Amino acid sequence: MSGGLLLYTSPTPNGHKVSVFLEELKDAYGLDYQVEKIDISKNTQKEPWFIKMNPNGRIPVLVDRNRNNFNVFESAAILLYLQQHYDKENKFAFDRDSDPDNYSEMLQWIFFAHGGVGPMQGQAHHFNKYAPEDIPYGKKRYTDETRRLYGVLEIRLQDRDYLAGPGRGAYSLADLNVIPWIRFHKNAAIETLDEWPRLKNWVDRCVSRPAFQAGIRVP
Repeated sequence: MSGGLLLYTSPTPNGHKVSVFLEELKDAYGLDYQVEKIDISKNTQKEPWFIKMNPNGRIPVLVDRNRNNFNVFESAAILLYLQQHYDKENKFAFDRDSDPDNYSEMLQWIFFAHGGVGPMQGQAHHFNKYAPEDIPYGKKRYTDETRRLYGVLEIRLQDRDYLAGPGRGAYSLADLNVIPWIRFHKNAAIETLDEWPRLKNWVDRCVSRPAFQAGIRVP
């Protein structure tokens, strides 16, 4: 294969995190990348060739053919990797040396989403939409926890437009790391975001970006 970035992905929240950021980088810097769609319904991600790239057998996986075919898995880790190597002007993050506090806040909200919203809402999706039997306890537990986490974001967005950054904040990895999950709130039996007006406006604001729209159409 030639150089460049190759993304193995599917149209899921975690997949969209990376494709949205790649589209943002494409828009900002002209960065190009290629995509190979993985059919998770056929467990393609469990095949030996894929396990060599990600032993956990999950999408997305990024292969950086510009850097000796370096593999990166876990969606948040891919975002941080791409920002480190391809966002040289820190358009989507904060400089860890000259702006350490805002950089730390960005990481805190990335980890909040990676350890909270994604796993909890993912379980809510499973019990409400995909489980082979009706388990009311599972539905209630994970939907309630997803709602609680949305409430945490609502608190953070009081007098702010974005999760991290000075003043009212600035669009960054902290935002695009979690909004792809919130877009799928109906799968978690949360029909609208009206209960969290600041969160709803923030989601709408970010999703309306042209690069975000392009990213959620990948693959």
